[in-house]
Amino acid sequence: MKKKANRRTKKQTESRHSQRTLRLSEVIERNLFGFLMQEGLKALDAFLERDMERACGERGKRKGEHQATRWGSADGRLVLGGRRVKVQRPRARKEGEEVELPTWSQFSDEDPLDERTMEQMVLGVSTRNYERSLEDVPDDLEPHGASKSAASRRFVDMTQAQVEEWLSRDLSDLKIVSIMIDGIEVAGQAIIVALGIDESGRKHPLGLWQGATENSTVCEALLNSLIDRGLDGQGRYLFVIDGAKALRKSVRTIFGERGIVQRCQQHKLRNVLAHVPKALETSVRQAIQEAYRSRSKTTAKRKLIALSDSLESDYPDASASLREGLDETLTVKDWALPVVLERTLSTTNPIENLNGSIRRVTRNVKRWRDGSMIRRWVAAGILEAERGFRRLRGCKGMPDLINAIRGAEQTTLVDQEATAA
Repeated sequence: MKKKANRRTKKQTESRHSQRTLRLSEVIERNLFGFLMQEGLKALDAFLERDMERACGERGKRKGEHQATRWGSADGRLVLGGRRVKVQRPRARKEGEEVELPTWSQFSDEDPLDERTMEQMVLGVSTRNYERSLEDVPDDLEPHGASKSAASRRFVDMTQAQVEEWLSRDLSDLKIVSIMIDGIEVAGQAIIVALGIDESGRKHPLGLWQGATENSTVCEALLNSLIDRGLDGQGRYLFVIDGAKALRKSVRTIFGERGIVQRCQQHKLRNVLAHVPKALETSVRQAIQEAYRSRSKTTAKRKLIALSDSLESDYPDASASLREGLDETLTVKDWALPVVLERTLSTTNPIENLNGSIRRVTRNVKRWRDGSMIRRWVAAGILEAERGFRRLRGCKGMPDLINAIRGAEQTTLVDQEATAA
């Protein structure tokens, strides 16, 4: 009998608990955000009261000699749900001076609102729709700061500060081994972006430069700005670039023989295919890809020249495009790198992914006002992409890359000594 009674008691307890949970869940489902907001405000009041007790002592008790005095309350503003709201804050004074309450100081910081606005903008929410993207808050909290103009001002200030901080970063501590450079057009302006890869395979967005076109002057300005910020101008780097002659010229001008160039194989493939009829695209693509998959530079070059010879009579432009800069599309082929790392460094895919982030962030802008706005939005896209950066594919082979670059340096020195002799 006693066991049955215990079972019955246990079932009744579970039933009551289940009913309470059900009622609570119904309340929460109706307005989860409102429920959490009210509970959060209660917790804030509790924290503020704790601060007041530490400063002034408990209510109704004689205060100590060195304690502050409660001094009523005042309207304050806090960030809640992506906007500012009015909250009553208690006040305390001591020796005629306002006493700072730690909890209020912490939560009254406006940075969370700036960061929330920035996050919404880079995720594609326009300033016009920013307020609609937020949860409703009670009218008695007098919410504000979510209008189009307010969101726009915060985004401008936030991005401008980020651009200035990013473009002034010291690069001297980064052990950069390879630099990828590519251009992207935004609102009719050419933006040249540089991505650095350090000795461990980590990626670092290094900088950008704006210009009317992707010419050598703009590219040289970008490289010089990196040197001014700490990049070793006498260092030897592997530059991975597309087929732009302006980029190639700028690397040669600034770094000379120290700038080892690998031209993007994907860009070369697209350029050649643009000069052949669709009926030949598949066979030409397969032939070029097979050559690039060769494990030696000699074999790859032989296959590409044979393909160029076969195209020369009927499609001379395709043949010329294939031969132009052919050796530089095979630069890393004889460096004995792991296959994955070799393929990664043979294309500009890592920086193409960065450019994809720029396109995604900037696509919702309907009206570009000036070059400063373009730069801010591009920088926002770059910094958003940086948050998701992973190490370079094949990064375990970075020591082999470093040794290959050093080996290329020794070869250059020997050639120079032989020429001088």
